[in-house]
Order: sequence, then structure tokens, then C-alpha cells
Amino acid sequence: MSNIQKCLFPVAGYGTRFLPATKAMPKEMLPVVDKPLVQYGVEEAAEGGLNKICFVTGRGKRSIEDHFDINYELEKQIAGTGKEVALSGIRDLIDQCSFAYTRQREMLGLGHAILTGREIIGDEAFGVILSDDLCLVEEGPGVMAQMIRLYRQFRCSIIAIEEVPKERISKYGVIAGEAISDDLIRVTDMVEKPDPDEAPSNYGIIGRYVLTPDIFNIIENTVPGLNGEVQITDALLKQAREGCVIAYKFKGRRIDCGSVEGFVEATNYCYEKFRNN
Repeated sequence: MSNIQKCLFPVAGYGTRFLPATKAMPKEMLPVVDKPLVQYGVEEAAEGGLNKICFVTGRGKRSIEDHFDINYELEKQIAGTGKEVALSGIRDLIDQCSFAYTRQREMLGLGHAILTGREIIGDEAFGVILSDDLCLVEEGPGVMAQMIRLYRQFRCSIIAIEEVPKERISKYGVIAGEAISDDLIRVTDMVEKPDPDEAPSNYGIIGRYVLTPDIFNIIENTVPGLNGEVQITDALLKQAREGCVIAYKFKGRRIDCGSVEGFVEATNYCYEKFRNN
């Protein structure tokens, strides 16, 4: 179980907060400077040693599959020019990783999306990256690599958390638990999008998970919760009570690109960072 190779990307959502831009283009393909958002996530997975990339897609997401493939006509057109260097990063990913795809026919929550990936994940531990959350680390290993290291130590599901202002806590799954160290908490409670006055803590779950394969059976037997969706938080709470789930205050910066404001923030941040490099 310690040799994790697969990372699941749930990318079937409609991206309605970015309409009309996402009417015909997946939100995961929106560019942060000159690179689509989903590529940042795949790079993070690969840097953590997860080189089998599994996408749970939906209708209108074909461009994601095309992006992680060779475009022979384009490559022939720019061969021998200075433009070739712009494709070096995606070429490296294509060479380094394998890619598998399955479709989520209905949008029934993150738990359901993860369950949809069961056939391509199999009976092994795996990472989950939500492309909406752009995680950037100035020095040292990326967030997924940090979490893989913890998984090898604890052999249980690991979820990434960060402190969230009270006025925004109702947008998150929120955990409570027993501190193991300054940055680790053993989860004892978990609530999806609580009222700010009833939240068990100010620690919100962000879009990075390392999950053990028993989570699939738990999700399968999880009753739909908020908004009629199968919530991964409900499944993780059961897993925590029956075994162990560790919440990790990761090192790095997370920007919520699921909102227009966050997407603009990420674009400005990455432009300044890349320009200075």
C-alpha cells in the first residue's frame, strides 16, 4: 500500500461560475498565465511520484484528453522554431505519465465522482487533486508529495486543511480532532458546509486527498447528504470513526480558482512569479 502511483482528477463539473467562458471550454482548461489549470495539478501529482493520472470526466471535456496527447500537426508547424520550448513542459508530462479516463454521467457530488473512478483506480491507495485548488510551494516538495510522505508514515487516509476565516467557513468541509503535532490532527468530526456559528473548528478541507481503497465501499454505502449529493466528508467521517483519518496543515499557498476572484489572484501571482524567474 505504500507505493502509490495513481492520482484521480474529478473534472466533470460544469464550471457555471465562469459562464459564458465555460459554455464550450472546461473550466480546468482555463489558462493561469500560459498553462491550463489542470496541468498545474498533474505536474504536482507527477512531482509526488503519482504518474498514473486518472480523470473522471463528463460531456464537453474532450479538450482535456487532447491536451495530454501529442498534436502532430502543431508540432510539425513549430518544429525548429523558438516556439518549441513552450511545449517542453507538457511533452515531459506526456512522456512521464500515463492517462486514463472514465465518465461521470450525473453530477451527484464529489463522493460520487470519486466512486466513479473506482474501476480505473482498483484496490490501491490513491491521490485526489481538485484542479480548482491551485497549490503553490516556493521551496521544497509540493503539497501532494508532502501528503504521500505522511501516508507512508501513517498508512491511512490523509486530507489537506487550512485555516479559514469564519465568514467563509460555510463553503468548506470542516474538521475537528485531536492534535498529533503542530501540523497534524487525527480527525474525530467532520461537517460539510456548516453554519459559521456551528462549525467544529476553523479548519477547512481543501482539494488534496490521499485515500485508502476501503473508501470506495464506504462511499457506496453513504446516504446522499447536503443538496442530495454524496459527500466525501460523510464517507471520510465514517472512515475516521472506524479507523483513522489524518488532517494535515500543508506547507505552501493555496488559491481557490473555483471563483473568478481567486482565478484572477492566481493569474496575477503566477505572472509575477514567472516574470521574475
